[in-house]
Amino acid sequence: MERIDVHAHCVPPVYRECCLKNDFAGRGHPDGMPAIPEWDPETHIAMMKDLGITTSILSMSSPGTHIFPGDDQQARTLTREVNEYMSEVCTKYKQHFQFFASLPLPDVEGSLAEIDYALDHLGAVGFQILTNSHGIYPGDPRFSRVFDKLSERNTIVFFHPTSCNLQRETGAVEHVNPIAVVPSPLMEFMFDTTRALTSLFTSGTVTRCPGIKFLICHCGATFPPIAARIAEFSQFLVKDGDPITIESIKNLLQTRFYIDLAGIPFPDQIHGLLRLVDSSRLVYGSDYPFTPAPLAESLAKRLDEGLETNFGSETKKRVLLTNAQNLLDS
Repeated sequence: MERIDVHAHCVPPVYRECCLKNDFAGRGHPDGMPAIPEWDPETHIAMMKDLGITTSILSMSSPGTHIFPGDDQQARTLTREVNEYMSEVCTKYKQHFQFFASLPLPDVEGSLAEIDYALDHLGAVGFQILTNSHGIYPGDPRFSRVFDKLSERNTIVFFHPTSCNLQRETGAVEHVNPIAVVPSPLMEFMFDTTRALTSLFTSGTVTRCPGIKFLICHCGATFPPIAARIAEFSQFLVKDGDPITIESIKNLLQTRFYIDLAGIPFPDQIHGLLRLVDSSRLVYGSDYPFTPAPLAESLAKRLDEGLETNFGSETKKRVLLTNAQNLLDS
């Protein structure tokens, strides 16, 4: 069945070379994974044809384009090179690709400049932001100007998970992985997505920035089962405005958020998410090439079967195709 892939990655040669060159910092083995994959548009298009994907929205994955804490100039340069590369790919293969541009967060000034450049000159359809930027989460007041700008530009913000990082008072950034032998994508990505969502809601960023359409990974991660808990405790966290409620969280998720189904939503994870949103907010994601093509094909078949069994063919078509069209066109 025809589908749009909102969670697909690009690995520009300049970015891969930078990561491998700096493998002493673990960048050649991002988030504890065995390697950073190779990528080229022709191989990606072949995978798309096998899975019936008409359009892939390219974006960068973890660790993002601000590789070295404190080195904003290097981050600005690499971010611009990566965004221009994705723009060139999308121009050359415009029938197959669009892209979410990267930002050099936590560099606020560089990010503000990149928002305008990516939208006005490169043709980006939105932006990919990591769930934390060297330990700073999206609801942090230091990022308020960036999210206000994204709201003013009425754009999509795609939150992609990364490893948990802590920013110390000295400015030093500490990578955190409680179970060292387990790569972060297995568990920590899910928890960090939940941290980012909690930060967005408890800070008031979602309500303050009505022009942003939020896109969240992996079936909402671990946020659904603790959403009510977050709402109950918000009275101790929200200093300005009314405390959030589970009803307001559900309303915002249903009206301002889309959630991709990359990973393994069936047979179990999907049901917790559906307590918060309905099927009109669900979209397809392959996570290619960090999910290799054979596994992406297997997961797509499992997803198709789960959608057909639980929702039927009409809703399945909306999840795989129409909902993403609505996200991109709205």
